[in-house]
Amino acid sequence: MIELPKYPAVKVQLLGVDNNALAIMGAVSAALRRAGVSDEEITLFLEESTSGNYDDLLATAMKWVDMK
Repeated sequence: MIELPKYPAVKVQLLGVDNNALAIMGAVSAALRRAGVSDEEITLFLEESTSGNYDDLLATAMKWVDMK
């Protein structure tokens, strides 16, 4: 069973995004903001995405949005 992200309508394309953690967090948080997600929710994403290593960041991003 495939688990959908928390915000499946929010799409983030990583192609062309610098593969460093800050760029990925910025792309995801900007997409969430454009979709009208609250600042509190975006803060929760950022806190969760910084709680581990790079692989954890990618897993967190995929848990929150549709990553391409």
